[in-house]
Amino acid sequence: MSQTLIPTPTGNSTSKNKLTFSLLSLRQFLFSISPEEATFARRGFSSSDARTRQQLEQVGRTFLQGYHAAIAQPQPDLLVPQLNTIPLEWRGFAFEGAGMGLALLDKLTPWRCDRIQTFLNGEGNAHTYMVHVGIGWAIARLPFSIPKALAQLDPLLGWLAIDGYGFHQGYFYWQDYIERFAMPQKLSGYASCAFDQGLGRSIWFVRGADIPRIAQTIQQFHPGRRADLWSGVGLACTYAGGVEKDAIAALQTAAVGYQPQLSQGATFAAKARARAGNLTAHTEMVCQMLCGMSATAAAEITDRALENLPLMVPDNRTSPAYEIWRKRIQAQFGE
Repeated sequence: MSQTLIPTPTGNSTSKNKLTFSLLSLRQFLFSISPEEATFARRGFSSSDARTRQQLEQVGRTFLQGYHAAIAQPQPDLLVPQLNTIPLEWRGFAFEGAGMGLALLDKLTPWRCDRIQTFLNGEGNAHTYMVHVGIGWAIARLPFSIPKALAQLDPLLGWLAIDGYGFHQGYFYWQDYIERFAMPQKLSGYASCAFDQGLGRSIWFVRGADIPRIAQTIQQFHPGRRADLWSGVGLACTYAGGVEKDAIAALQTAAVGYQPQLSQGATFAAKARARAGNLTAHTEMVCQMLCGMSATAAAEITDRALENLPLMVPDNRTSPAYEIWRKRIQAQFGE
């Protein structure tokens, strides 16, 4: 993708333009993340399939495009048109990256801390799942209080930010969180489960979508963590892709005992893409195999599971409405 998402200033600048450009340059200098950070070589990931590696690296590059676009131009009316130049298949990742960028700016500039909410109230709403995940990357990079962060987010989808936090830690620090099974000390209650769902997504990348290695990796975790990890793998496989039909069949076999969680992850991916209008042939294929239905039908399952769902439940710290939602979906696919 050759276009740049960072505006270039023109000549004959006034003093105001020079100041604006200086502030922009400072933001880019302070917050820049090199595209190299999204390569398998830099991260230490392995994959025997060049196409898979290219697909998953493109996910990271597109995320960073969206992130840098938000840092350069956080005004939604100017940011969104830039994000919408990204091809549909990849656009959700750009909105995810923008979510991270806006959340960082909100945290670090307390005189203006409504960027992410304005974004979600506008055109970012169609990508609300991905934007919430992107917020989790900001949580990972700054000293956020988890309870305070959740209190400021949607009571249902806010848990996706903790999912994003888990993905970030697995993606950047996989030796600690995947090889040595670390868990952040500031997490408690259900937040640990949401973290593992994101960690499971990161395993799809860290193991280069290699099904036997993914299964072996999850098997090494404590049994109480495996269901959430498989759910994350199902979501990453369905949304990010990178493999063909035979690998999906192998994945379904490898997840023995956790097929409902795998399928539930697939439905979340289908819903995120359907809501944003960017369903792909890959998502359709995976839903047909893991859920036994079309991607559109899988997305509808998530909607039906929301009916009469109480947002506040007595045991909200350990089994919030978000987990009840997930369990309802998993029940559609048996035990």
